[in-house]
Amino acid sequence: MTSSPPQHSPDGHILVVDDDPTVAEVVARYLLRAGYSVERAADGRTALERVARTRPDLLVLDLMLPEIDGLEVCRRLRADPAGRGVPVVMLTAKGDEHDRILGLELGADDYVTKPFSPRELVLRIQSVLRRSAAPTPPPSPELLRAGDLVLDPGARRAHRAGRELALTLREFDLLAFLLQHPGTAFGREELMHRVWGWDFGDMSTVTVHVRRLREKVEDDPAAPCLITTVWGVGYRFDPVSDANAENEAASA
Repeated sequence: MTSSPPQHSPDGHILVVDDDPTVAEVVARYLLRAGYSVERAADGRTALERVARTRPDLLVLDLMLPEIDGLEVCRRLRADPAGRGVPVVMLTAKGDEHDRILGLELGADDYVTKPFSPRELVLRIQSVLRRSAAPTPPPSPELLRAGDLVLDPGARRAHRAGRELALTLREFDLLAFLLQHPGTAFGREELMHRVWGWDFGDMSTVTVHVRRLREKVEDDPAAPCLITTVWGVGYRFDPVSDANAENEAASA
C-alpha cells in the first residue's frame, strides 16, 4: 500500500532536512505554528526523493547530512528542472564564510548558522517565500548597451563581443540594473532591495553575484573595470567611455 503525498498548506509546504531529530522537531514545530505544512527527512538521498515526489515550496537544508551532504543536495536540485525553482534556506553549524559563499553560489537563497533563533528562521523563510512568489516586472523592450556588452531584457539574453553570456536569472537582473544606472554607486542592501525586492537576507548573496558577473563580463576579473568596488559604499557600473571606444576603434 503506497502512502499519499502530504497535503500542502495554503501558506506553503516545507521540507525540513536535518539528521538531528531535536533540531528538526523544533524547526517543524515553529513552522507548524506559523501555518505551514511540514515534512521531514534525515538524509540527503531521502530529501531528493521527497522533492521529486511532493515538490515542496521550500527546503530547510542542513549542510552536514549522511548519505549526500547539503551542498551536493543543493547542487543536484539546481541541475534538475524539477527542483531548480525550489527555494533553499541552508541551516548548518558551520560558520565558515567559505561554506556560506559556496552554498550561495550553488543556488541557496539564504543561510542560517546554528545555534539560531527559531523565530528568526521562520522570518527568513517567510521572506524567501515572499520574494520567490513576487511577480517579475515586465522587462523593458529596449536593448541595454555598454561598449561590446549588449543585454536584451525582452529575450533575457546577454552578449559580449558577439558571444552569448551564460547568466543566471539573478545575475541577469543585477547586470541589467547596473546597466540602467551607469556611474551610480549602490550599497549591497540597496541592491538586494531594488534588484530582487528582498528586504531580508544574507548580504553575501550580492558579493557572490558581483564576483560571478565579473568573471563573465570583465577582461580581468581580478582588476575589474566595468563593475568597480566603491569602498565604504558598494558597487558601481562604469561603462566604457565614448573617448575610449574611439581610441580603441582608431588603434584597431
